Amino acid sequence: MPIIQSVERALQILDLFNEQATELKITDISKLMGLSKSTLHSLLKTLQLHGYIDQNPENGKYRLGMKLVERGHFVVGSIDIRQKAKGWLTELSRRTGQTTHLGILDGREGVYIEKIEGKLAAIAYSRIGRRLPVHATAIGKVLIAWLGETELNALLEGYQYTTFTPSTLASREALMTALTQTRDQGFALDREENEQGVRCVAVPVWNHESRVIAALSLSTLTSRVDDAELANFREQLQQAGLELSRALGYPA
Repeated sequence: MPIIQSVERALQILDLFNEQATELKITDISKLMGLSKSTLHSLLKTLQLHGYIDQNPENGKYRLGMKLVERGHFVVGSIDIRQKAKGWLTELSRRTGQTTHLGILDGREGVYIEKIEGKLAAIAYSRIGRRLPVHATAIGKVLIAWLGETELNALLEGYQYTTFTPSTLASREALMTALTQTRDQGFALDREENEQGVRCVAVPVWNHESRVIAALSLSTLTSRVDDAELANFREQLQQAGLELSRALGYPA
């Protein structure tokens, strides 16, 4: 596999910082890397632009940026909730035969961080790590339904409502209506909006601060599950979501 030199060098710069070297001059980085200051300048500016490197205004030295703190919390939080959720997802898939997922919001997209394959509903398109559109998935709707007005408006500013099927919500107005419905009923549905032949239901996972930090979903094949059965699965999913939320400190 070819190595991209500029990326490798950027990562090596980040690795230079530790408890003994919390701040470094560009001359220090130049000596440690064996690179000229002119070469380092563009690398440091790029890292600084994206928040991975910061420059102390008092002495001009470079230090790690807050973006690394944000990403660190994101990873730690994802691992913790994934470990806690897996038992509920596994049991739900065992009882229903359907495929279950755990997803979180990252930027403008959802991300699957856990998947338990159901014996009766193998969903080929979903996989751990796959990013998913918030307007066309049940998980996505749940993840943004309880955002504050300012945060939601920022997320949807310039958002592209890509159409995946004839049922995809194709406008902000349609999505906002769906989000209101999601908040009112406590769950979201995906009626073949992302993949034809697949229906999903998703519920929120709340933390100790009563914030939605993730979503559980259950995916079914439309041809095999009728509305009554899907409603039964949804009730089981809601119970699992509530129990997981309580395990995370949700006060309900």
